[in-house]
Amino acid sequence: MDLLGSILGSMDASKPKPPSEKERLMKKKQKELAAKLEEKHREAKLKFRTKVETQITDFLKQENGQTLKFSAMDNYHRSVVHDVAEIAGLVTFSFGEEDVDRHIQVWKKEFSPCEGELAALRRGEEFDPVKEKLEREEREWREKLEVERSRTLNKVAPKTNYQEKYEHLIGKDSALEAARKTETNAQYGMVSAEQKKDRRTVEDIQAQLRDKKRLKVDREQEEEG
Repeated sequence: MDLLGSILGSMDASKPKPPSEKERLMKKKQKELAAKLEEKHREAKLKFRTKVETQITDFLKQENGQTLKFSAMDNYHRSVVHDVAEIAGLVTFSFGEEDVDRHIQVWKKEFSPCEGELAALRRGEEFDPVKEKLEREEREWREKLEVERSRTLNKVAPKTNYQEKYEHLIGKDSALEAARKTETNAQYGMVSAEQKKDRRTVEDIQAQLRDKKRLKVDREQEEEG
């Protein structure tokens, strides 16, 4: 055998053998089986979605219905429930441990769960609205108490002596009166802006200035005499 014949012969030997009739039939059956399984899965998914849609539709028709709890299911089936519920305008939350008891619960929007109810459900506990209200009120009371304590610790005493500040302008008696009007607020430890306002009228101030001027003139005349 020459060299060319040897090469061609080795190439023919390396080619895969054509499948037999039996192998072709087996492969065809496998494809048909895979197609049937795929169609079966598609029908099962459609059937499940139709079931969820029916459950949610019936739930929406219930006048007194507030929430609907679904049984535990895998991630794919939960995604279907979430999708159907969202389309229906419902509020959805998932609870439980994955691959153990993870499930979905839906609410009508007007009955959406509060944070206390969600926290209880995440802990696997039954929600008690009375208990939750008492705990919330206690938290609010503690917060207010903490604010009052902070005010007490950080109270500021007024640094301005209003008697000395205005005595040279309106006289000692008026300055004393102004000082009395701006006394430190015993409750908060500071003078409020409202308390700092001068309550006198323009006529009152003018009269006091005239009295002061007259008093000054009288003193000067006495000193000259």
